[in-house]
Amino acid sequence: MNWHLVQVNIARFIKPVEDPANADFMNVLDRVNALAEGSPGFVWRLTGEGNNATDLKPFEDPQIAINMSVWESVDALGAFVYRNMDHRGVMRRRREWFEPREVYMALWWVPAGRLPTIEDANAKLELLEKLGPTPEAFT
Repeated sequence: MNWHLVQVNIARFIKPVEDPANADFMNVLDRVNALAEGSPGFVWRLTGEGNNATDLKPFEDPQIAINMSVWESVDALGAFVYRNMDHRGVMRRRREWFEPREVYMALWWVPAGRLPTIEDANAKLELLEKLGPTPEAFT
């Protein structure tokens, strides 16, 4: 059976999403998402009504944003996250827009062809927070 890697990351905006302080982040989303979609090994990403997931409010706190995607391998995800200069630029500036969190990201494997749900993501984040890294949810 073939497997794909799911990544989820969440972040709590310091200010409301629509605040001008978040403009640089919001303005780069379409470009970075397009780069992800064009990257080798990209399979799928969570989107809302627009071209990103910032309008989705899967948590009680409306300031929390979610990003979730599926990749063919750890190497494919790593190449995009760490070697793509546009994405790295956003990561370097994340403290300008988001509050620090202890557990903000989880990875897990799914059978190829299966897409994760927001409920899956919440369960994996909770598992990681409760038990630390395990084969079911890791960093």
